[in-house]
Amino acid sequence: MPKLNNRPSLRSYRKNLRNHSTAAEATLWKLLRNKQVGGLKFRRQHSIGNYILDFYCPQLQLAIELDGEVHSGTYSEEKDRERDSFLNHQGIQVIHFENRWVYEYPQDIVEEILKVKNKQ
Repeated sequence: MPKLNNRPSLRSYRKNLRNHSTAAEATLWKLLRNKQVGGLKFRRQHSIGNYILDFYCPQLQLAIELDGEVHSGTYSEEKDRERDSFLNHQGIQVIHFENRWVYEYPQDIVEEILKVKNKQ
């Protein structure tokens, strides 16, 4: 069975994404790192299959995706649906937030994560 998590072939790409985070990703990472939200460990730029997730919590099997301009448009929306379907099939829940939510509603992001935690 092929390895699904953090495939070596994607290592340099994941590292590049971590080193060149968007402003929204960097801001959200400050909130999520060091188990600051519900004692949950998050990873950033974690890959599952051929998909690289913005943030992933293995304990909850939860992916958080930040959607900026690159995610608008029919083609990108279809690719996002394909990725989400693949991840859902692997037992991973995906929640999306627009980049602006990181700045305008960070507490809402925290509350959504804690809702997922409390359901388990």
